Amino acid sequence: MKDIVKLGTLGDIFIGLTYRPEDVANEGTIVLRSSNIQNGKLDFTDIVRVKCKVRENLIVKPNDILMCSRNGSAKLVGKCTLLPKMDEEMSFGAFMTIIRTRHNPYLLHFFNSNAFRCQLGSAATTTINQITRRMLDDISVPLYPKEQEDYIVSLFNQIDELIWTETQKLELFDELVKSRFIELFGDPVSNPMGWKTELLKNATSKIGSGATPKGGKESYQTEGVTLIRSMNVHDGRFEYKDLAHITDEQAKQLDNVTIEENDVFINITGASVARSCIVPKQILPARVNQHVAIIRCITSKLIPVFANNMFLNNSFKGQLLDIGEAGGATRQAITKQQLETLEVILPPMELQEQFAAFVEQTDKSKMVVQRSIAELEEVKKSLMQKYFG
Repeated sequence: MKDIVKLGTLGDIFIGLTYRPEDVANEGTIVLRSSNIQNGKLDFTDIVRVKCKVRENLIVKPNDILMCSRNGSAKLVGKCTLLPKMDEEMSFGAFMTIIRTRHNPYLLHFFNSNAFRCQLGSAATTTINQITRRMLDDISVPLYPKEQEDYIVSLFNQIDELIWTETQKLELFDELVKSRFIELFGDPVSNPMGWKTELLKNATSKIGSGATPKGGKESYQTEGVTLIRSMNVHDGRFEYKDLAHITDEQAKQLDNVTIEENDVFINITGASVARSCIVPKQILPARVNQHVAIIRCITSKLIPVFANNMFLNNSFKGQLLDIGEAGGATRQAITKQQLETLEVILPPMELQEQFAAFVEQTDKSKMVVQRSIAELEEVKKSLMQKYFG
């Protein structure tokens, strides 16, 4: 038996600390921000400290839920994590919210459900995407007796642990491929093995990017010709989520950037600059916008799988990122000319083919793991529907 209660009746909700740029210092109180939540866990890669007075109710406590409540990206609004015991006092920024109730382990899973997200339909304004204190107070929460609530928490925790374990396997496969690349070819930038090199333009038949079709994102379709954007291109994988489509008429505007199977995508602007992956044949026919470049290899010189993994190599990617950040521009970017004049190694074809075969076998193993993750996600989705509505 469950009750439906308002979130505001379950405990306290606090909006975060407002501070001035001059308050930021090398020492002081850590202020948790949206970037400190990565994949549902705390991440201290990028921290900000402030030297200013912080009220007691803005100091986080163990088992608080830290939630991103304002952000320029609607996708990031609502992401959250359950805080562990901290080694030092920490606060949280003005675009963040703390929820403090005795139901937090349960609420954490509820906040990751569609039932919660659907109640935030008005969270997007014309200036910034946000969840206000009033909106949170008014959220309807299905609440169960304690014994059943504990069972639900345990169930979702087990599923999340299984998904995390499977995800770690994928990362290990990726590291295995990177290690194999170094073993066979060495560092592609310093080229200690002395492989033949050429400018990328001489090892490719096409390098180019597209544009946003007339009508912009408001004109995108649910089916039709696929339009690839930077959000679809991740390191070593293609992300199907948020895939856009355009009409045949819009596609004609981009006929100079038609995509073929085994082309390589590489992001050339923005925060995701230098991410790359192989074109999956399932998305064809397709075009790209101005933020993504296609690289079509001359396969007698450069096998696409080898080329993509060269771009993913830490040393080569560092070179790409340096190019993207050069000149002090506010937006990272790599031009077509800069891509064309990249110096790439060209190991013997039989060695490139050997590496490509290794990647193919590894990809088969990854597919098994990916299917397992997809099945777990489906189970989780079904259980969320069952318990949260």
